[in-house]
Amino acid sequence: MSKPSLNKLRAFDAAGEHLNFRLAAEALNLTQGAVAQQVRALEEELDLPLFYRLPRGLRLTDAGAHYHAAVAQALEIIDRATENLKPGVPRITISLPPSLASKWLVPRLPRFQDLHPDIEIATVATERLANFKTDDIDLAIRIGSPPFKALQHRQLSAMRLCAVCSPAYGETIDPIENLSDLKDTRLLQDGHDTWEAALGENRIANGIRILKFNHSGLAIDAALDGQGIALVPEVLVTEEIRRKRLVVVPMTQALPASDKSYHLVFPQAAQRHAPARQAVIDWIVTQFQDSVPDAQ
Repeated sequence: MSKPSLNKLRAFDAAGEHLNFRLAAEALNLTQGAVAQQVRALEEELDLPLFYRLPRGLRLTDAGAHYHAAVAQALEIIDRATENLKPGVPRITISLPPSLASKWLVPRLPRFQDLHPDIEIATVATERLANFKTDDIDLAIRIGSPPFKALQHRQLSAMRLCAVCSPAYGETIDPIENLSDLKDTRLLQDGHDTWEAALGENRIANGIRILKFNHSGLAIDAALDGQGIALVPEVLVTEEIRRKRLVVVPMTQALPASDKSYHLVFPQAAQRHAPARQAVIDWIVTQFQDSVPDAQ
């Protein structure tokens, strides 16, 4: 039996990853027909069906599933070995939500460069889930809960919410004994609808008005500008509270706890620069522990 070409194996790997020829074609920057033809040629060469063609997508046969696991691992080894041949400073790319990038990661990057001048960090600020095989991403920080399919993960901290405002605005509001007292304040909400979830029926019953932003970072900027009270993840405002640019709004009635957590996710094996990736992982974990002292 002749050995399949690398092009056929890459087409098969992408089709097995996405279970859709169109999505596989987009990942490889090829046409859908070219990917389907490469997979069909591989099946003919192996004299074995690798996929069931379904009305809406693909499904791996038993033989195809076993073969895909081995091919994916082999291609990863090849890509990693090729990457390691390239000279220059290792670069680790991190995908994370925009507000976490701007309010948490970017201000801390100089600390990392002081510790690791031989490693570059690149950031991709997006809410979109990363595909580690096609997006050139090494690590991702996401809000969610395990399991994360075929990925390792480290829980960084629970997503604790914190009500904050500028010191000047804090001096203009009365003590908040229960959530209905917020009717006389201006509330700033991010894209997670945190205030609406916390207030529930209180919002309608008391006519509480909320100014909405699509990112936590924008709500925080509005709070810094004295526009009202933002309810945002604590990890995003720790530094601003330490610097006394924001203050925590004390409330007798506790805010509802979030059931979400920040997680660092990454492939089982490093696709490239394994020592550099591990250094970044260790640094992120340490920085979260500093941001949220009781982070798990």
